[in-house]
Amino acid sequence: MSTGSAITKTVWQYSEPLSEDTMEFLKGIAADYCKVKNYIYKRYSGIGSLDKLTPVYSILNEMRHCGLREQLNLPVVYYELAIADAVTDIKARWGTVKNKIGELITENENLSADDRLYLRTVLKLNSVYAAILNRKEYEMPKNAEGLELDIKHLNSLLCRLTRKYLTPPETDSVDFFRISPNGYSYKDGAMCIVCRVPRKRISIPLKDSRTFDRQIQVHIKKDSVALAIPIETKIKKHDDYTNTVYVHIGYKDMFTLSGGTIYGKDLEDKVTPETERLARKNRERHKIYTVYKQNAEDGNLKKADSIEINNLGKEKYDRQKEKERLRTKTFINSEINRMIRTEKPEKVVITRPVVKNLTKHHSKSVNRKLSRSFNAYIRERLAYKCRINSIELVEINSNGTGKICSNCGAEGKRQGLEFYCESCGRKTTVPLNSAENIQKKYHDKG
Repeated sequence: MSTGSAITKTVWQYSEPLSEDTMEFLKGIAADYCKVKNYIYKRYSGIGSLDKLTPVYSILNEMRHCGLREQLNLPVVYYELAIADAVTDIKARWGTVKNKIGELITENENLSADDRLYLRTVLKLNSVYAAILNRKEYEMPKNAEGLELDIKHLNSLLCRLTRKYLTPPETDSVDFFRISPNGYSYKDGAMCIVCRVPRKRISIPLKDSRTFDRQIQVHIKKDSVALAIPIETKIKKHDDYTNTVYVHIGYKDMFTLSGGTIYGKDLEDKVTPETERLARKNRERHKIYTVYKQNAEDGNLKKADSIEINNLGKEKYDRQKEKERLRTKTFINSEINRMIRTEKPEKVVITRPVVKNLTKHHSKSVNRKLSRSFNAYIRERLAYKCRINSIELVEINSNGTGKICSNCGAEGKRQGLEFYCESCGRKTTVPLNSAENIQKKYHDKG
């Protein structure tokens, strides 16, 4: 095994319980951090600022002299990171808008190939895109020179679509902030961070002795903080990883391979009891909330306050919910690791997630299960573990991998998790049939 380049992952560090004064200070910083971000959103998320977003230094320079930092008495180590975070969010919002417009350009049958080339070129050039949105003169992109275009019509279309899909971001999150390396130091097992008083720092005792020298995100809990630290992890290269595995990602069993091996067996059985427990708990809480609301409306405030204090708190509810989620995530990660160690794959082939034309399920139980599905988390962790082990992750289209019999190619019947083909008489499971179809489709495509 050898190591190559590195990727970034997040590790967590936790503080000891903190005093009320320290918690108030941290909450105050988080609240001001949120105010700065919302100020940036309002000032720079419109079409007039599109060409200012890169690089961020132009916005930082403007914000250094606008007086907001002095008004909030917010130290630079928090203030400038809040600005950078907000600009990143705005860029992401513009990226979403451009992707949506790009999809519409592809789907619009009234556009010629030249029209599409011009519009896609403009979307890639912020200076030109911004000039069009703001009705300013611009130089025609080289890729579009000599094309037969109705520029006025195309620019108008671009403006209309942008107005339709561009919405300014906003946040009300006041439970986190980021701090740069020059904003903290370590002493006697504590992290000491910059406070609002010059040359003074607030001490945050930590549960372990690790120290870091990078930007840290501070998440505020009830009486403590959790620190999210990005660190670099070296990518491993395994010389003995030479296999290709074809994987169906399911709900009952996590991974079913085309050879019949299952990893993450009975995942659904681990998730369903918690889903049902939360459903029962939420029904009970809804009944209590109805009684609370009725007492409040009737003016019985003492009774309403008693119900609110003793029955409607979410601390225990959230703690138990998070505990179960962490337990399931641990199981998922251990099973992905086990699959990689056992199968030694050079390549993992799966299907892309279905994101369009989703079937609407009207069953409340089905909706609850889907809302608590770990499918997205499984895909995210599989992708990460493939990257860190130099494994190629291939995603193919899922069409034809579910209903078609992998043995004869005829359309079969599915009953729950069972699959039956009337044409050739084959009986198997839906996940195994799908995994075999993934293998067949990948080879046919190749």
